Amino acid sequence: MIEATDFRNAMSLLSTAVNVITTAGEAGMHGFTASAVCSVTDTPPTLLVCMNQSSRSHAQFLENKVLAVNVLSTQHEQLSNAFASSKFNAEQRFELADWSTLETGAPILEDALVSFDCEIVDIQQVGTHSVLMCHVVGIKQSQQQESLVYFNRAYHQVGAVEIA
Repeated sequence: MIEATDFRNAMSLLSTAVNVITTAGEAGMHGFTASAVCSVTDTPPTLLVCMNQSSRSHAQFLENKVLAVNVLSTQHEQLSNAFASSKFNAEQRFELADWSTLETGAPILEDALVSFDCEIVDIQQVGTHSVLMCHVVGIKQSQQQESLVYFNRAYHQVGAVEIA
């Protein structure tokens, strides 16, 4: 049997984009930092987002039924930390950056590398997490070319390269 600690240690060696996941609606505006985001299919455009069921905003995401995946650039390390920390409430987190909306009303980070505006269409409970299947209904892409990634429990920068 694989121990949870061994699994987490092994998964820390899987490079992932750093994302701030946001929602807004009747349950209010909420957000969290996530690396567990994945493309599912392009027809229809669908992402999956994994969210811990013990998260303080879990119920609000399920009630609002919309979310935005905001892929962070290298300038957003402080924002990532704020959305991951319990030291900030929702209002304080959102005050740290400029936001807009697209189709669903979920907060879109103005200077994100790319933002995916989504409707939650299915939810599967797997262990301690909810896997949210999300249809993408809007995309906003910036001119940023440097992505913030998480590898071996630390932030790293991945930038655009020129091909000769």
